[in-house]
Amino acid sequence: MAVYSLPMAKIRPLRAQRFAPHVGELAHLVAPPYDVISSAGREDLGSRNPYNTVWLTIPEAESGDRSQFVKYGRSSARLSAWREEGALVLDDKPNYYRYRQTFVDPVTGRRLTREALITLLKVEPYSKGVVLPHEQTFPKHKEDRLRLLEATRTHLECIYGLYEGSSKLLRDVEFEIVAEVTTDDGIVHELAKTANPAAIEAITKAFEDKRLWIADGHHRYETALAFRESMGDHEGEIPEDYMMIALSAMDDPGLILLPTHRVVENFPVPADRIEEKLRTRFRTRTVPNSSIADELGNSESTAFGIGLPGGMGIIATMDDPKQALHWIEGDGSDLLKMLDVTILHEAILKDLFGIVGMDKVGYTRDAREAIDAAEGGANTVSFLMNPPSVSEMRQIALGGEKMPQKSTYYYPKLLSGLVFWSMSDWQ
Repeated sequence: MAVYSLPMAKIRPLRAQRFAPHVGELAHLVAPPYDVISSAGREDLGSRNPYNTVWLTIPEAESGDRSQFVKYGRSSARLSAWREEGALVLDDKPNYYRYRQTFVDPVTGRRLTREALITLLKVEPYSKGVVLPHEQTFPKHKEDRLRLLEATRTHLECIYGLYEGSSKLLRDVEFEIVAEVTTDDGIVHELAKTANPAAIEAITKAFEDKRLWIADGHHRYETALAFRESMGDHEGEIPEDYMMIALSAMDDPGLILLPTHRVVENFPVPADRIEEKLRTRFRTRTVPNSSIADELGNSESTAFGIGLPGGMGIIATMDDPKQALHWIEGDGSDLLKMLDVTILHEAILKDLFGIVGMDKVGYTRDAREAIDAAEGGANTVSFLMNPPSVSEMRQIALGGEKMPQKSTYYYPKLLSGLVFWSMSDWQ
């Protein structure tokens, strides 16, 4: 197990590019992160305004392209044109940006506000223990983001990170509000900035003894790290040393985690034998598919919901997650083995149903969508579960371990298009 010491996160303010007011309504220019947008969603967002962020973050191939990589050059050319036209305007001074999101918790119905500091972060190998991952990544996604970063030399979206400490840090600084937009989902996004030298010095110093956790954006962090390593050795700092990140305190009252459910098509076991196999390790009971999500949310034990064709599903529970230590082999820690997501992947999908490798598994954060997939497919089964906690994520990362892919979903997602950072604006 890894042991980390003497963390020293290095952050600095940035001169961000932001959309000029004359380009159009901000609501028609911003977009969710690239990895949660479907093809239909991209088409809809792109149709709202020719300057919508997706024209940069999700480049698409065209019929006349001679190479699969031409699309990345197209994003770069478009970005340069927007800047030359004045569609994107560069802030005149380096700033720290405060990003507030006000939203309704989809589970409890409470109205919450989450705050984050948008900053530049010096990228460091995980081995240094300054920035810690908690989730495994997919190589193909990193290649796509690397091609885009190489072409544009611009960080088009923030990744999301957490720090140990108080959210009071941002409340003690006076920020100037520069943008506000309400997105289709009802979430209010507010961007504010400060270039005050005393505020910048205080914020920068506050992070000198901080260790950071990647909450969302592992692929893009590892892409930025690979991009920096491709530059070789340099004296002093260079722009490739840094990337854009939004950082929230772990004690932020608006910090919530939602589960990511699994959907398996062409399930290898007949539906009428699934409960029989689950009973070898779990207590089970049959419930309507429509009540699975509520049953999980009210469960006081480790529980999984299995959505099946035909309208009826299964709740599988275990009173003591330590049972998983007898089922799951390998060198992982007890904590990692007792996580719901590990039990699902290893003790249920792999051991009980012979599903090895995640290429056969689909993902959704929407419980209704997971259930609809099971009810709409003759041989599709969905697996719903509760999310891990922020504390569990922290401990797993501190131990130098990683959860399976798509184990955590911090809600709400950061909005893309509020700020961009080009490496040409380094000084």
